[in-house]
Amino acid sequence: MTHSVSRIPRRTAAAAVLALTGLLATAAPAATAAPPAAAPATARTAAAAPDIPLANVKAHLTQLQSIATANGGNRAHGRPGYKASIDYVKAKLDAAGFTTSVQQFTSNSAVGYNLIADWPGGDPNQVLMAGAHLDSVSSGPGINDNGSGSAAVLESALAVSRAGLKPAKHLRFAWWGAEELGLVGSKYYVANLPATERSKLSGYMNFDMIGSPNAGYFVYDDDPVIEKTFKDYFAGLGVPTEIETEGDGRSDHASFKNVGVPVGGLFTGASRTKTSAQAQKWGGTAGQAFDRCYHSSCDTTSNINDTALDRNSDALAHAVWTLSAGTTEPPAGDTYQNTSDVPIPDGGAAVTSPVTVSGRTGNAPAALRVGVDIVHTWRGDLVIDLVAPDGTAYRLKNSSGGDSADNVRETYTVDASVEAANGTWLLRVQDVARYDTGYINSFSLTF
Repeated sequence: MTHSVSRIPRRTAAAAVLALTGLLATAAPAATAAPPAAAPATARTAAAAPDIPLANVKAHLTQLQSIATANGGNRAHGRPGYKASIDYVKAKLDAAGFTTSVQQFTSNSAVGYNLIADWPGGDPNQVLMAGAHLDSVSSGPGINDNGSGSAAVLESALAVSRAGLKPAKHLRFAWWGAEELGLVGSKYYVANLPATERSKLSGYMNFDMIGSPNAGYFVYDDDPVIEKTFKDYFAGLGVPTEIETEGDGRSDHASFKNVGVPVGGLFTGASRTKTSAQAQKWGGTAGQAFDRCYHSSCDTTSNINDTALDRNSDALAHAVWTLSAGTTEPPAGDTYQNTSDVPIPDGGAAVTSPVTVSGRTGNAPAALRVGVDIVHTWRGDLVIDLVAPDGTAYRLKNSSGGDSADNVRETYTVDASVEAANGTWLLRVQDVARYDTGYINSFSLTF
């Protein structure tokens, strides 16, 4: 969500700003920045994912709520509400042409179920999975945790069917049981998957709590390709993201990560408190939990942020379409990235974001691609340089009093062929005027 910012009329002291800009521009040799580079070529051009209708996702949540209400108020492992949830999802997938299977396991002396749905076609030696846990805790219906992820995965699978998608990779969707008891269902699935089948998994994406009422936008930072796919999607919406830390290792992706499968996913927050800085960039209420009904009886259909659910459902489908089309890594080389946020002082000193390159031979390329993602409320204030390991600075962007747009999300091309490739490269950013704020969201180099 982009928040509105009250603009102070731009400066009568514009001449002074321009003078400062001139001084900064002569401080380092300026490289000619080419127009933003085109998106990297892929093995197969990915068709654009469809918009996932929010109404459809919420209709699934309504059904899960009704199931819980009719079965003691929950959909927990070993309870009739969980089996009814499995039956509901399976019926939808069967009708849509998926090949489904129900895997049984036992936990706490009760039978549990995983539901696996395969979409026909695609390379069976490259399997892309998307999954969510379907069980709730016993104290509530579990509509955000985790009806939200389960419903979004279901609707994305149904969108695959509606589109008649023919992906390069084989698509598999999954709904896990007994996650709330310690990832039991997903651990069982992975443990019983032969090693030869595990090796065919090109990635697993997890969606656990993606409609929190006081939502944040968190992306798992495990696999760089999956992470970048999600971050790029949200950047295109103008929505800043943060790296997910609250639930790291506490949801079903951990079962796959522990056996070497590349993993990623999305999360909107649970019991941790939203900070003032997070409220400023995402909206919502600082000082309150992302989900005040986490693991409680009030986790009902009223406990959903529609905007967050809609954005995350669309991001899920985008990742399914993009990553199943083939490799998304640049064919010309490797990408090195720093996704740590770096605050940019308002009218203050320059700050830097480092990327360390190692293991390469020779010099950097003549067409070094520099990916810049800066969230800022007045991009015209910013002067941006790429600083090579030897200290040479290459100007990417000058400040401009008339450039009043938000944010800098560009890929610049720099002739860095005289620079050694290995070493620490810096993205240097300075806000040369007052009244507007922001931060470096990410910085990448592609060789």
